[in-house]
Amino acid sequence: MTKLFKVAAATALLVSSVIAADYTIKLTHVVSPNTPKGMGADFFAKRVGELTSGKVEVVVFPNSQLYGDGEEMKALKLGNAHIAMPSFSKFTSIVPEMQLFDLPFIFRDKDHLYKVLDGEVGKILKDKVSAKGFVALDYWDAGFKHLSSNKKALLVPEDAAGQKFRIMSSHVLEAQFKTIGANPQVLPFSEVYSALQQGVVDGAENPLSNFYTKKFNEVQTDLTLSDHGYLGYLVIMSESFWKKFPADLKPMVLQAMKEATEYERKLAAQDDEDTLKKIKEYGAQSGKLKVHTLTAEQKKAWQVAMEKIYPQFYSVIGEDLIKKVQAVK
Repeated sequence: MTKLFKVAAATALLVSSVIAADYTIKLTHVVSPNTPKGMGADFFAKRVGELTSGKVEVVVFPNSQLYGDGEEMKALKLGNAHIAMPSFSKFTSIVPEMQLFDLPFIFRDKDHLYKVLDGEVGKILKDKVSAKGFVALDYWDAGFKHLSSNKKALLVPEDAAGQKFRIMSSHVLEAQFKTIGANPQVLPFSEVYSALQQGVVDGAENPLSNFYTKKFNEVQTDLTLSDHGYLGYLVIMSESFWKKFPADLKPMVLQAMKEATEYERKLAAQDDEDTLKKIKEYGAQSGKLKVHTLTAEQKKAWQVAMEKIYPQFYSVIGEDLIKKVQAVK
């Protein structure tokens, strides 16, 4: 689909929606509508319509129909879209402290994660993003990351030595793998399957949803449920759009976002559970994939090995911010 066609289609949708509503919010995202993030966006649109009695309509553009992964934030700045939900990695160039989310084992579990996101640290980071010309609304869930390989089962840190792992572009992730003797290689997500298949890299780290939907289970022999890292999204709004938005309708939009956040997180948790079952079934039926659950002792060994990188990032992320996360009970 050409860019011109995308814009034309978007305009046609907006014309039809403006007839029915006083105000229109354009929400753009890059995933399928049937993912937790996609369903959360649709739920938000539905609740905004209900809470404002039809005065506000949210038009959702999924699957990069309006803007691609690297274009969303610029589109919000220009006012061409109003809400987006980029992954945390998209913010690190403007707010280096957002690299906090890349630190391995910084979150003990989901309960600890949500306490951090919805507490003081989460607010500090949202305020830093908002200071860059956005309105930071809420954190949405993608899931904890797990290690996989087609070379050797990853049960202790030493198992990773010499293996090549695909990473997103991140100084933290680079250090994370180097500290355990592995070789990190930055590759676009779209190239991961073929890179694993052809042996360009031996392994990767992914949430279960990415691992299964992108069929990495077909090109990896071992999956370790490590929960060592986290992937999430920050829902942001165009600051210029929000400033002009009617004050009496703002509370309804914020309420809808609060409800959508709770809904999306529940969907993400259920999706993780369902996907793990599918992965285990695939492994049992094909005999080509082994799924490993770490013992407490093994997990502690990974944590101790990887946490050694924290001091390298005190000056960038802030030692105080890291310690605030660790102090959350």
